Amino acid sequence: MKIKTKLADYETIKNLEIDNSKKPRKPLWLIGLLIYILGLPELLAVKFSAKKIRMDKAKGPCLILMNHSCFLDMKIAYKLFFLKRLSVVCTTDAYIGKSLLMRLMGCIPTNKFVTDISLISHISHALKKNKANVLMYPEAGYSFDGRATALPPRIGVLIKKLGVPVVTVITKGAFLRDPLYNGLRKRKTKVTATVKCLLTPEEIKEKSSKEITALLNEEFTFDAFKEQQDDKTEITEDFRAEGLERILYRCPNCQSENTLKGKASMISCSNCGKKYELGTSGFMKAKSGETEFPHIPDWYNWERQCVKEEILKGEYLLDTDVEIGVICDTKCLYMLGDGHLTHSIDGFRLTGCNGQLDYTQSPLSSYSLNADYYWYEMSDIICIGDASKLYYCFPKTPISVAKARLATEEIYKIKKEKKEKI
Repeated sequence: MKIKTKLADYETIKNLEIDNSKKPRKPLWLIGLLIYILGLPELLAVKFSAKKIRMDKAKGPCLILMNHSCFLDMKIAYKLFFLKRLSVVCTTDAYIGKSLLMRLMGCIPTNKFVTDISLISHISHALKKNKANVLMYPEAGYSFDGRATALPPRIGVLIKKLGVPVVTVITKGAFLRDPLYNGLRKRKTKVTATVKCLLTPEEIKEKSSKEITALLNEEFTFDAFKEQQDDKTEITEDFRAEGLERILYRCPNCQSENTLKGKASMISCSNCGKKYELGTSGFMKAKSGETEFPHIPDWYNWERQCVKEEILKGEYLLDTDVEIGVICDTKCLYMLGDGHLTHSIDGFRLTGCNGQLDYTQSPLSSYSLNADYYWYEMSDIICIGDASKLYYCFPKTPISVAKARLATEEIYKIKKEKKEKI
């Protein structure tokens, strides 16, 4: 999938602002039917099946919360809720060049990891006025390592305010089918889903927002690589380790960063020469010497701890030249040219456009970061911004956007804990 781009200067975009104020339309049933039909071939290819739990209690329009693994998720949703109106909460960039279509679908635009005061009212309008189910991916971004990413800390508050049945959809096999790091290349595997009415309106009333958030965090606990290992699912494609350095950016043998490279079924370090093979059953194994992390999520957890230690020691710093893209309407991604991005415990700072652009973002402005691999088939990106503009930063030097996300989450936790103690 591509996105429309246009070269521009700062003067062109400085007064433009994202407008997500329009109430969502009632979804056009024929478009939902078309998405369902177009999705059938791939769903047949993965032998999709679903298990339903307590769905007899899901009366009326529901809030549907689904984990986010790959683009197949949308096809699964329209299969599961066929013949029912479905409004999807989606990112603003999805509207670029196709605003009318997205409106006809009943979609609800929002900006990832940005405070959006209109989102609750728009979701409520879709549920209660349009009588449509609302599909939301609470993780906001695709999973990096096959486990759930951080959920919004106040999702329980949203559910309490809406007061409608909450249905969860947790897929199994979708990440293995098309992991984000692997460059949009699909593998042969089965995909299933568990569809559950997690909460009825009566149960929502009985619980506090914190209890609901805790329940959602428990529900969104999964590990695609462990599922693969336990089920003995074989991923035999010879490109299965390509792009894996996007997740595994730090070598556990020599501690160097951005020196790993995945090729075919191997990932190797150019600094120390150590090589690891991603086996068909999902385990990592060193070609010689110790296998520090046979399980990829354990490697990723270790990287998180390394980032946290850097932050606490005052050593963490992202400092890179970037190419800047801006979304400030639904027409295109405006490319502004070169800039510079830094990230530290004090937050983000983006400069460029001959000194005209100087944007800062505090570390407490978001609990996570919109970081993505091979975004719209362009490049890995880091996106920061607010309700009016989103700045897409395309790094020009070898950096890990996964590390930037981990650092953002850990800095937020540190700052939040410090603030709460005051």
